[in-house]
Amino acid sequence: MTLTVKIYSLSTCSHCSRTKKLLSDCAVQYEFTDLDLLMEKDRDALLEEVKRFNPACTFPTILIGDRVIVGYREQEIRSALGL
Repeated sequence: MTLTVKIYSLSTCSHCSRTKKLLSDCAVQYEFTDLDLLMEKDRDALLEEVKRFNPACTFPTILIGDRVIVGYREQEIRSALGL
């Protein structure tokens, strides 16, 4: 079964960039949204979505299957991916 991987990120966040690089280096397909690049209406809606998973609304917020990982936590990410 393929896990769905989604990242809520900021384009200027170094931890977000490291997370994307880790996933790419591991050949993991993922989708991401850089919230700071969205128009205000879309950004506000997605911020509410992020808060459901991460009430502190910090970045990156990573969804791997039904698991939520907040921040760049390489070992947790690898574990959730089964790597």
